[in-house]
Amino acid sequence: MARYAQIVGWGMYVPSEILTNDDLSSMVDTSDDWIRARTGIVERRIAAPKETTATMAIRAAQAALRVANVNPARLDLIIVATATPDYPFPATACLVQDALGATRAGAFDLSAGCTGFVYGLAVGSQMIISGAYDQVLVIGAETLSRIVNWTDRNTCVLFGDGAGAVLLQASAVPGGVLSTVLGSDGSGGDLLMLPAGGSRHPASAETVAQGLHYIQMNGREIFRFATRVMAKAARQALAEANVDLEDISLFISHQANGRIIQSAAKSLKLPPEKVFVNLDRYGNTSSASVPIALCEAIEQGRVKRDDHLVIVGFGAGLTWAAVVVKWGMPLPVPQPPRWTVVWRLARYRLAAVRSYLRRLGRRILSALTGLFVRNNGSG
Repeated sequence: MARYAQIVGWGMYVPSEILTNDDLSSMVDTSDDWIRARTGIVERRIAAPKETTATMAIRAAQAALRVANVNPARLDLIIVATATPDYPFPATACLVQDALGATRAGAFDLSAGCTGFVYGLAVGSQMIISGAYDQVLVIGAETLSRIVNWTDRNTCVLFGDGAGAVLLQASAVPGGVLSTVLGSDGSGGDLLMLPAGGSRHPASAETVAQGLHYIQMNGREIFRFATRVMAKAARQALAEANVDLEDISLFISHQANGRIIQSAAKSLKLPPEKVFVNLDRYGNTSSASVPIALCEAIEQGRVKRDDHLVIVGFGAGLTWAAVVVKWGMPLPVPQPPRWTVVWRLARYRLAAVRSYLRRLGRRILSALTGLFVRNNGSG
């Protein structure tokens, strides 16, 4: 029997703090008119001091599981696409797994820049179609405000923080993720990068003094790259899915720049009503931008059952990706009974208790082992 990867849950989280263009104009030499004209951005969200990529990913994941009404213990795999993990290791996905209480799930981070979430959709859907897994949670989450140079007007005006997630589930009903296209060109890796903090330039006083722990971008070249690759990737994915361009219901792309999105839409000959844009309110949230856009498109009633969606990402690497999705979920999703809400909250509390007890158990075991070794050695 054929297997399909259907999107059955979705959720997003954005911080409450809003940084407007006018706010930025008091920080760097810029203006609201300058930013709007060149990017289409009006405001962006900035994570609070105690918020991290993991905490936002957890909130988005919980929302997606709530929509799907799925127990986290049933998850087989968690993929977190991010360029701003909480730590170089362990993977942010493992922090999410622990917080959700997804006791049987594998977890890993995926690094493909702003294309990360679309790469994650491709990987997760193929895991399901192959028969390896039945429930895969794919998250895109970023805290870009922590790696932005707030004195560089060419980059600080672009980025924001947030997270979005979808739950992919195995189904016998035709549809879901119909095709995936992945691409890369490492020769352009220097066009958008975080130079220091890795093995080539380990963190040091010198790398900090030189500002190498901030995003560095050749905006002009990234613009040229994106305008070339977006429409091309979309056409390739449509051809693989055997879906005509005229049958597209909605085009959801990485929200990096309004002019890039307009260029892709023009190339594909898509009218404005078939192109989703929320860049003005969130800025570029990298791997979080596509799932956040998808969630808002659903909330606004712009996605219906049997619609064909084209989802495209591009970013550092250089990387690009596109997927075609035939929407299979009836909308709107009915509200669950109140008792399930209470039980869900209790389940996350229990996950926190379980995590604490496991850490405590390790410390006790370590202490007992040390005591045994000392006593055995002295005997």
